[in-house]
Amino acid sequence: MASVTAYETAAGKRYRVRYRTPEHRQTDKRGFRTKREAELFMASVEVAKARGEFVRPEDARETLATLGAAWLSTQSHLKPSSLRPVESAWRLHVEPRWGARKVSDVRHSDVQRWVTELTRDRSATTVLRAYGVLAAILDVAVRDRRILTNNARGVNLPRKGRKEHVYLTHDQVSDLALAAGERATFVLTLAYTGLRWGEAVGLRVRDVDLQRRRLNVNVNAVEVGSVIEVGTPKTHKRRSVPFPALLAASIADQCQGKGREDLVFSSRFGTHERRSHNRHGWFPVAVAAAGLPPMTPHDLRHTAASLAVSSGANVKAVQRMLGHASASMTLDVYSDLFDEDLDAVAGRLDEGLARTVVGKMWAERPTETS
Repeated sequence: MASVTAYETAAGKRYRVRYRTPEHRQTDKRGFRTKREAELFMASVEVAKARGEFVRPEDARETLATLGAAWLSTQSHLKPSSLRPVESAWRLHVEPRWGARKVSDVRHSDVQRWVTELTRDRSATTVLRAYGVLAAILDVAVRDRRILTNNARGVNLPRKGRKEHVYLTHDQVSDLALAAGERATFVLTLAYTGLRWGEAVGLRVRDVDLQRRRLNVNVNAVEVGSVIEVGTPKTHKRRSVPFPALLAASIADQCQGKGREDLVFSSRFGTHERRSHNRHGWFPVAVAAAGLPPMTPHDLRHTAASLAVSSGANVKAVQRMLGHASASMTLDVYSDLFDEDLDAVAGRLDEGLARTVVGKMWAERPTETS
């Protein structure tokens, strides 16, 4: 059982609480000015032990720097392209502000103030990523019984503005391909298959099936810093993507004279093609030469979705082509492409209503115009 005892100090009488942890290890907490304060603490310890909510004082004193480093070491399941921004968020935003703080000293109001300050100077994406790192570390602290609740949860966060998609027409894609010169086939492949950049530059000759007109997406080559990391596709699912018959000859030319393991769309050195990170790169130059608004190669993926929908493809086919995890995700990302479907639904409902008694009565009523 816990006990309260008094002891003398230079500042006067103080009280000590001796108690046992759930592991039956004896410890104490001293410095209480009144016996009442000591007894209240003793009671709270016993209640916490009974409810399974006991937090060891030494665990609550652990700093965020130590917990953060431990948490990062468990994120090896992330792909390099996903891990890099997480590590950057920890190093640049979370550790400088919270590293020296004890986990038990993180307050909700302090987290809200930090998020608000970050929002003034940083994008919503950066703020949300930094906040997510802090909240995830504290979630682990709760599960490890270092704290009872995660005080980072429930703060007001900035909203990410949705970037407008760029959809090119067939003629605009043609203009861009001509402006790209020797990379014309690469541009057309992106615009008519919806492959991600990393999926396209990672294609090898063995992944091309000219007879079935399919590109088998097995890897994703992502540029992380100055290194090309080759791994599984974004959704970890391999897929087969069809390409138009008119592209077959050009893709065959790209494979001509290469071995099965060689890259289809390689640089002049036979290595992975790299993104253009400035306005002097080949893609921005081609966009300008074609008279198109500023765009990125990823906008060709959006174009592929648009051209597929306009050709009559249903959402399930578009989902499979793009490699989305679900059809609902495709609808969320490209809901604007299916507006005409809503008009078609209204038209079919109108046809059904017109066959009813009420519909026939209303059809005979004169239409008033303003």
